[in-house]
Amino acid sequence: MKVCIFGGSFNPIHCGHLALARTVVAQHLADEVWLMVSPQNPLKANNDLWDETYRLALARCATADIDSVVVSDFEFHLPRPSYTYDTLCALRAAYPQHTFTLLTGADNWAIFDRWRAHEAIRREFGLIIYPRPDYPIDTAALPEHVTLLDAPLYAISSTTIRQRLSLGEDISTMVPASILPLLHNRRE
Repeated sequence: MKVCIFGGSFNPIHCGHLALARTVVAQHLADEVWLMVSPQNPLKANNDLWDETYRLALARCATADIDSVVVSDFEFHLPRPSYTYDTLCALRAAYPQHTFTLLTGADNWAIFDRWRAHEAIRREFGLIIYPRPDYPIDTAALPEHVTLLDAPLYAISSTTIRQRLSLGEDISTMVPASILPLLHNRRE
Protein backbone atom coordinates (compact mmCIF):
# COMPACT_ATOMS: atom_id res chain seq x y z
CA MET A 1 0.00 0.00 0.00
CA LYS A 2 1.14 3.55 -0.74
CA VAL A 3 1.06 5.58 2.47
CA CYS A 4 1.52 9.33 2.66
CA ILE A 5 2.82 10.59 5.98
CA PHE A 6 1.35 13.94 6.98
CA GLY A 7 3.28 14.95 10.07
CA GLY A 8 2.51 17.88 12.26
CA SER A 9 1.66 19.21 15.65
CA PHE A 10 -2.07 19.31 14.83
CA ASN A 11 -2.39 21.91 17.58
CA PRO A 12 -5.35 21.51 16.90
CA ILE A 13 -6.31 19.58 13.80
CA HIS A 14 -8.54 21.61 11.47
CA CYS A 15 -10.60 21.34 8.29
CA GLY A 16 -7.63 22.31 6.11
CA HIS A 17 -5.64 19.31 7.36
CA LEU A 18 -8.52 16.97 6.56
CA ALA A 19 -9.11 18.49 3.12
CA LEU A 20 -5.43 18.03 2.22
CA ALA A 21 -5.44 14.40 3.36
CA ARG A 22 -8.55 13.69 1.30
CA THR A 23 -7.05 15.43 -1.74
CA VAL A 24 -3.92 13.25 -1.63
CA VAL A 25 -6.08 10.12 -1.74
CA ALA A 26 -8.49 11.54 -4.33
CA GLN A 27 -5.57 12.35 -6.64
CA HIS A 28 -4.26 8.76 -6.22
CA LEU A 29 -0.97 9.94 -4.74
CA ALA A 30 -1.51 7.50 -1.85
CA ASP A 31 -3.94 4.81 -0.74
CA GLU A 32 -3.97 6.17 2.80
CA VAL A 33 -2.76 9.27 4.59
CA TRP A 34 -1.36 8.72 8.07
CA LEU A 35 -1.57 11.82 10.24
CA MET A 36 1.58 11.59 12.31
CA VAL A 37 0.94 13.61 15.46
CA SER A 38 4.33 14.96 16.48
CA PRO A 39 5.06 15.26 20.17
CA GLN A 40 7.82 17.81 19.47
CA ASN A 41 8.92 19.60 16.30
CA PRO A 42 12.68 20.28 16.38
CA LEU A 43 12.29 23.41 14.20
CA LYS A 44 9.51 25.04 16.24
CA ALA A 45 9.29 26.57 19.69
CA ASN A 46 6.81 24.55 21.72
CA ASN A 47 5.67 27.31 24.05
CA ASP A 48 1.98 26.92 23.26
CA LEU A 49 1.93 23.25 22.30
CA TRP A 50 -1.02 21.43 23.80
CA ASP A 51 -0.56 18.06 25.49
CA GLU A 52 0.28 15.37 22.94
CA THR A 53 -2.39 12.91 24.10
CA TYR A 54 -5.03 15.65 23.84
CA ARG A 55 -3.91 16.56 20.30
CA LEU A 56 -3.93 12.87 19.38
CA ALA A 57 -7.45 12.42 20.78
CA LEU A 58 -8.68 15.47 18.83
CA ALA A 59 -7.17 14.10 15.61
CA ARG A 60 -8.69 10.66 16.14
CA CYS A 61 -12.09 12.16 16.83
CA ALA A 62 -11.87 14.41 13.75
CA THR A 63 -10.99 11.51 11.43
CA ALA A 64 -13.24 8.80 12.88
CA ASP A 65 -15.44 8.71 9.76
CA ILE A 66 -12.71 9.05 7.12
CA ASP A 67 -11.66 5.60 5.90
CA SER A 68 -8.50 6.66 4.07
CA VAL A 69 -7.06 8.73 6.94
CA VAL A 70 -5.32 7.09 9.90
CA VAL A 71 -4.11 8.96 12.98
CA SER A 72 -0.83 7.66 14.37
CA ASP A 73 1.07 8.05 17.62
CA PHE A 74 4.12 6.30 16.11
CA GLU A 75 6.44 9.22 16.92
CA PHE A 76 5.37 9.13 20.57
CA HIS A 77 7.43 5.96 20.87
CA LEU A 78 10.58 7.27 19.18
CA PRO A 79 13.44 9.29 20.71
CA ARG A 80 12.77 13.00 21.00
CA PRO A 81 13.00 15.29 19.26
CA SER A 82 11.54 13.27 16.42
CA TYR A 83 13.30 13.89 13.13
CA THR A 84 11.32 13.12 9.99
CA TYR A 85 13.99 10.98 8.36
CA ASP A 86 14.28 8.81 11.48
CA THR A 87 10.51 8.45 11.63
CA LEU A 88 10.28 7.47 7.97
CA CYS A 89 13.08 4.90 8.35
CA ALA A 90 11.41 3.45 11.45
CA LEU A 91 8.09 3.25 9.59
CA ARG A 92 9.75 1.49 6.65
CA ALA A 93 11.27 -1.06 9.06
CA ALA A 94 8.01 -1.57 10.97
CA TYR A 95 5.83 -1.79 7.84
CA PRO A 96 7.99 -3.25 5.06
CA GLN A 97 4.87 -4.10 3.05
CA HIS A 98 4.13 -0.38 2.53
CA THR A 99 5.86 2.40 0.63
CA PHE A 100 5.98 5.81 2.27
CA THR A 101 6.08 9.37 1.01
CA LEU A 102 5.94 12.65 2.91
CA LEU A 103 3.35 15.44 2.65
CA THR A 104 4.57 18.85 3.72
CA GLY A 105 3.65 22.46 3.12
CA ALA A 106 5.28 24.97 0.83
CA ASP A 107 6.39 26.84 3.96
CA ASN A 108 8.41 23.80 5.04
CA TRP A 109 9.67 23.26 1.50
CA ALA A 110 11.15 26.78 1.68
CA ILE A 111 13.34 25.64 4.63
CA PHE A 112 13.65 21.99 3.66
CA ASP A 113 17.42 22.28 3.36
CA ARG A 114 17.50 22.84 7.17
CA TRP A 115 15.90 19.45 7.84
CA ARG A 116 18.09 16.60 9.00
CA ALA A 117 18.83 14.24 6.07
CA HIS A 118 16.65 16.28 3.73
CA GLU A 119 18.25 14.88 0.57
CA ALA A 120 17.77 11.32 1.83
CA ILE A 121 14.11 12.03 2.57
CA ARG A 122 13.61 13.29 -0.97
CA ARG A 123 15.51 10.45 -2.66
CA GLU A 124 14.32 7.53 -0.52
CA PHE A 125 10.72 8.54 0.16
CA GLY A 126 9.74 11.48 -2.02
CA LEU A 127 7.67 14.50 -1.13
CA ILE A 128 4.28 15.92 -1.91
CA ILE A 129 4.17 19.68 -1.36
CA TYR A 130 0.89 21.43 -0.65
CA PRO A 131 0.45 25.11 -1.46
CA ARG A 132 0.55 27.69 1.32
CA PRO A 133 -0.22 31.40 1.11
CA ASP A 134 2.90 33.53 0.52
CA TYR A 135 5.04 30.54 -0.53
CA PRO A 136 4.93 30.30 -4.34
CA ILE A 137 6.35 27.16 -5.92
CA ASP A 138 8.03 27.05 -9.31
CA THR A 139 6.99 23.60 -10.53
CA ALA A 140 9.62 23.67 -13.27
CA ALA A 141 12.32 23.96 -10.59
CA LEU A 142 11.13 21.05 -8.43
CA PRO A 143 13.71 18.28 -8.18
CA GLU A 144 13.09 14.62 -8.86
CA HIS A 145 10.79 12.85 -6.36
CA VAL A 146 8.95 16.07 -5.45
CA THR A 147 5.34 16.67 -6.51
CA LEU A 148 3.20 19.74 -6.03
CA LEU A 149 -0.29 18.82 -4.83
CA ASP A 150 -3.06 20.32 -6.90
CA ALA A 151 -5.04 21.79 -4.01
CA PRO A 152 -6.54 25.14 -3.15
CA LEU A 153 -5.00 27.41 -0.54
CA TYR A 154 -6.64 26.90 2.84
CA ALA A 155 -6.71 30.05 4.95
CA ILE A 156 -6.96 28.17 8.24
CA SER A 157 -4.23 27.92 10.84
CA SER A 158 -4.02 26.19 14.18
CA THR A 159 -2.54 29.38 15.65
CA THR A 160 -5.62 31.38 14.63
CA ILE A 161 -7.89 28.70 16.04
CA ARG A 162 -6.10 28.79 19.40
CA GLN A 163 -6.26 32.58 19.48
CA ARG A 164 -9.95 32.68 18.59
CA LEU A 165 -10.71 29.95 21.10
CA SER A 166 -8.96 31.87 23.88
CA LEU A 167 -11.06 34.94 23.03
CA GLY A 168 -14.29 32.95 22.92
CA GLU A 169 -14.73 33.59 19.19
CA ASP A 170 -16.43 31.26 16.74
CA ILE A 171 -14.27 28.52 15.21
CA SER A 172 -17.09 26.32 13.89
CA THR A 173 -16.11 26.77 10.22
CA MET A 174 -12.45 25.98 10.92
CA VAL A 175 -12.62 22.65 12.73
CA PRO A 176 -14.70 19.50 12.30
CA ALA A 177 -17.97 19.64 14.25
CA SER A 178 -17.00 16.43 16.05
CA ILE A 179 -14.20 18.14 18.00
CA LEU A 180 -15.97 21.39 18.85
CA PRO A 181 -17.21 20.13 22.24
CA LEU A 182 -13.71 18.93 23.14
CA LEU A 183 -12.22 22.31 22.25
CA HIS A 184 -14.87 24.27 24.12
CA ASN A 185 -14.40 22.05 27.20
CA ARG A 186 -10.70 22.86 27.10
CA ARG A 187 -11.43 26.60 27.17
CA GLU A 188 -13.85 26.37 30.12
